[in-house]
Amino acid sequence: MTFHERDYMEGTLGTQAVDWEERINTQRLRTERTERALERLQDSDLGAVLLLSDPNIRYVTGLAMTGGSGADHYTLLTEDGDIVHWDTADHASNQRKHCPWLEDIRYACPGLGNVPRASGRDSARQFLLSKMAELVADAMVEYGVEHETLGLDVGNQGLVSALEAQGVDVDTGTAPDLMLDARKTKTKDEIECLRMVAAICEAGFQRITETAKPGMRETEVWGETVSELWRHGAFVGGGYLTSGPNTWPKHQANTTDRMIRPGDLVYADFYNIAYLGYRSCYYRTFSVGEPTATQRDAYETARDNLYDVLERIEPGATTDEIAEGFPDMEGEHADYYGAEEPWQMTTNHWAHGLGLQLYEVPLIWRGLSPEHPIEIEEGMTMAVETQEPAGRQGVRIEEMVVVRENGVEILSQWPIEEITRIE
Repeated sequence: MTFHERDYMEGTLGTQAVDWEERINTQRLRTERTERALERLQDSDLGAVLLLSDPNIRYVTGLAMTGGSGADHYTLLTEDGDIVHWDTADHASNQRKHCPWLEDIRYACPGLGNVPRASGRDSARQFLLSKMAELVADAMVEYGVEHETLGLDVGNQGLVSALEAQGVDVDTGTAPDLMLDARKTKTKDEIECLRMVAAICEAGFQRITETAKPGMRETEVWGETVSELWRHGAFVGGGYLTSGPNTWPKHQANTTDRMIRPGDLVYADFYNIAYLGYRSCYYRTFSVGEPTATQRDAYETARDNLYDVLERIEPGATTDEIAEGFPDMEGEHADYYGAEEPWQMTTNHWAHGLGLQLYEVPLIWRGLSPEHPIEIEEGMTMAVETQEPAGRQGVRIEEMVVVRENGVEILSQWPIEEITRIE
């Protein structure tokens, strides 16, 4: 199978806004996402959904939800396309000024999360939860959906009870699937956001090649790398760099003050680096000096396993068929871990969807896919990752891809044919 080839000039454009060429069209990005969610809502038996999940809120509203104190922001989407958003005082006042595409922004009462937890009294918690439910119920009356079923994307029994006390009919099962279905395939602009974050990660890889050398600590190299990522407009919500014995197994998923030494492998894990909210998962392995034969062989195995999987991914293929390209239990080195079942080998060899969250539909994994397959669709985006021990060290590589009509397009472009050597 051949991989999808991009059209002429279909690559990474600039990160800044300009008036002289079409880049990522953020207005279209927001509009198309909201339309997708609304279409799924209108096809359901729900009259409205209350979104508590940050990625779902961002998908529908375009607001940069990067966490908070828990349910101090939430969004109502009605079957008629009306949107009501509640947020903290500072956020809401700022959004009213800078987010003209949202017409109804209100002050939130934080009924869940850190605020009620820190209050210290059950009466305070009940007040906050009841007030939150009252605000939502009042909005449903204003927009004419008070007699319709309200879907919740995050099930919480306390909130369900508070809403029911307001006379709201609540459904906790439909909304999560509704939003997953809306988000599982990506629009043109969403794909370009992922292409952009891949390019930013490559700037980070380049900084590693310029910085990593014997005597430098992992923390120093990672600090320089993070600075480069931020410089290009990324949100750095995760990632790490390890070296030498810290590269296998990947239990040492933290950057330490270990000094890099000649002959080390250096592994960079760029996960949860985001551009306009779209998350990366992009790994590469480097060698400090000439890699040994053992290291080269391990890398070749990991690369071949990765591309065996990539060649299986196309619209209509099922995840059980694709998962056969990943190593079996022997290839997983299950004896090293003392593992007996594939489900015990979480995260070592798999593919997972990418979008406003690090893990989205689909998931391709020997621990799950053989008994619970789903079908791959054009427009899905995902990261495919493999690893392999190399003596007392290890290699790990990953590609970011989008499913096209004729296979996958590889969004990541850092050379993968062999280990990148740092002189």
